[in-house]
Formats: sequence, C-alpha cells, structure tokens
Amino acid sequence: MAELVEGKTIARRGSGAVRAVRRVARRARKRLRGRRAVVEARMLGRRERRATDSVLGTEPVVVSLTSYGSRIETVHLAIESIARGTVRPARMILWIDSPVDLLALPPALERQKARGLEVLLATNYGPHTKYYPYVESQTRFTVPLVTADDDILYPADWLSGVMAANRAHPDSIVGYWIRRMCLDADGRPTAYTSWPYASDTRPHAANVALGVSGVLYPTGMLDRLREQGDAFSSVAPYTDDLWLHAIALRSGVPVRQISGTPVHFLTLPGTQEVTLASENLAGSGNDRVVAGLYSRADLEKVGGVGA
Repeated sequence: MAELVEGKTIARRGSGAVRAVRRVARRARKRLRGRRAVVEARMLGRRERRATDSVLGTEPVVVSLTSYGSRIETVHLAIESIARGTVRPARMILWIDSPVDLLALPPALERQKARGLEVLLATNYGPHTKYYPYVESQTRFTVPLVTADDDILYPADWLSGVMAANRAHPDSIVGYWIRRMCLDADGRPTAYTSWPYASDTRPHAANVALGVSGVLYPTGMLDRLREQGDAFSSVAPYTDDLWLHAIALRSGVPVRQISGTPVHFLTLPGTQEVTLASENLAGSGNDRVVAGLYSRADLEKVGGVGA
C-alpha cells in the first residue's frame, strides 16, 4: 500500500510539473504574439498614413465590421490590415452607433473614407451590429458577406483564403475558427468552455463559427437572417456566434472550418481590457444563452452528426 501511495504521489507531482511547463509555454507564446502584434500595428499605422490606393478591390464580397468607444481610435489598423490584402472586397463598411462619433471621426478613418471605406450610422445591436445593419439594409443579396472584428490584425492572405473556401463551397458558412458543440449522455449541451475546436474542414451540425477570425455568410444565409429580423435581441443579445449557428442549423446551411487547424489572428494591443468574450465565458453567459436558444429538435440535429 505504501508503494502504491508513493506511486500516486510521484504521478501527481509529474502531472503537476507538466502543467507548469505548459503554463510557462503558453505565457511565452502569448508574450511573443504580443510583441508581434505591436510590430504589425506600427507597420500598418505607417502604411495607412502613406497609402493613397483604394481599400477596395474586385472580389465579389462585402466586408462588414463595427466599432465603438475608444476602439474607434484604433479600428483603422484592422481596416488597413484588410486593405493591404492580396485581394480586397468590392465594399467595406464600418458601422458606428453614435452620431457624435460619426461626426468626429479620427483622421485615419477620414483618410480611409477617401479611399473607399463606408462609415455608416447604425442602431446599437451589440455584437450583431457587425452584420445585422447590412442585412437589414438590403432587399436582395447577390454577394456573400464577410464579418471582421475591430481588434484583429488580419494577414495579407486572409480574404483570399475566405474566398477560396467560398468558391469551393458556395452554399456554406466558412470561417477560420470553429468550435464544436458537445452534448452529454442525455442530449443536453455541455458547458460552452468544454466544446473543442474543430480539427477538420468537413461540415458538421455542431460547428459554431467564431466571428473573431472572420466568417463568410453566403447569400442564402443572409436571406434567412433578414427573415428573422432582430429576434436575437430577446434570446441572444450579446452572443452573435450562437444565434448565427442556431439559424444556420435550422436553415440547413452547412458550417465549415477553412483549414484543418483553427486560427486566431493577432490581437490589436490595448483593446482587450473588457470584452464581450470574457464576460460571456467567465460569467457563463454563453451557457445561459444555449439553454434558452436551442430547441430539442435543434439538439437532435447536433447529436445526429458523427464527428
């Protein structure tokens, strides 16, 4: 018995050491990413101040994002990261919910407006503002919509990768970062934080596209969203990813990850003090939304997919 106890103690110490090493490695990777983001932001700032070329191109797609508060001072860097891409969208729209902010845009955004960026006033729909004002404003959809975040620095091949996936699967929602909903033995969703990330590019009813790295919504999905109106405001006002997944699930729109490995791009320094993501995760906000949003029929569709 003494030997067994001693063995367990050694095993616990060993596993504790492994966890410690992993924590150190994660912190090192985070510091490295932070330094890379600082360098990238400075480069994009210099590019924006010198640039005279259009932020637009010929790709048949609309890129839409929103910003608010202090982030309006830095969103031009996210926009510039898209504008320096190997391909560029036919339209790019920044939605702002404050008339005061709209009338006093930072000089960088004024310069980007002169290069083709549209900066439009919208009702504040929380995270849904990045897509819903566009959906609401159209009577007919002829091109897909790509959503982006105002605190991410997108690589030069970001949009070209999205569009390649769209050409391969024109009726699918495609994104770089997918989480896969898990159900317990009773067919109920497990805690959101337990959902693994996707590790393939196949469509799954359980796939939940995370907007942070960019997601493309095909025209059929945009039609469904327009039909739904602002119903999200009563069931998922601060959780757009889950609402969009539920509508895709009910509409039979496939969701695919662009590559076999999920990707989270560099985060703009100084924008993460308080985020919806941290509030949703730490406060179990996503779990509360899941409990009220998904019907039994929805969950049966999720559970019927072999992953």
